[in-house]
Amino acid sequence: MGNSIKLYEQLSDKIDQLPFAISNERKEVLQELIDYVEGKLSNDQAVKLNFICTHNSRRSQLSQIWAQTAAGYYGIDIKSYSGGVEVTAFNERAVDSIRRAGFRVTQKGEENPRYFIFFSDDAEPITAFSKIYDDRINPKAEFAAIMTCSHADENCPFISSAEVRLPVRYEDPKAFDNTPEEAARYDERSKQIAAEMFYVFSQVKSKLERK
Repeated sequence: MGNSIKLYEQLSDKIDQLPFAISNERKEVLQELIDYVEGKLSNDQAVKLNFICTHNSRRSQLSQIWAQTAAGYYGIDIKSYSGGVEVTAFNERAVDSIRRAGFRVTQKGEENPRYFIFFSDDAEPITAFSKIYDDRINPKAEFAAIMTCSHADENCPFISSAEVRLPVRYEDPKAFDNTPEEAARYDERSKQIAAEMFYVFSQVKSKLERK
């Protein structure tokens, strides 16, 4: 493991407020991911996580961002990616939600723009835009395919070259688009994903330290 990364103050404050009470059912879902990451690190192998959802616009993007942030926080070296089965754009509502969480975000382009997500002055930004799961910037071998929505999981029966395929599904906040609950529901989903990714990497760190 490396040194932990100091997060931006607003982001750190939000993390301190996360709902860390994770149900036993969800812990069982996350255990395979914990075991995969810990196993790779124990064997001095690179950890590459590709979070996949249909449009690569909401849940997979949030998962990529929070996984990379949580790993950095705990000083764990991973590379986090995301992709879909269709190209759309990183949904602006999800972008707004991560801004509210304390990330610093810059944008380049208008149609399917590239966003650069900063969580610390000590880390490279996360590049986020909608893409197919096997886009050229994503890993081609020795990675975990983490399915964050049921549609992508059911309609991608085979992910070429993935070492493992792990279902870690989340409810889609899209159902609340253009309603008074929109922002709250996006933030709720972001917080759930954040709490679970921080749980995953805290467990990985504990397992590695016990060895």
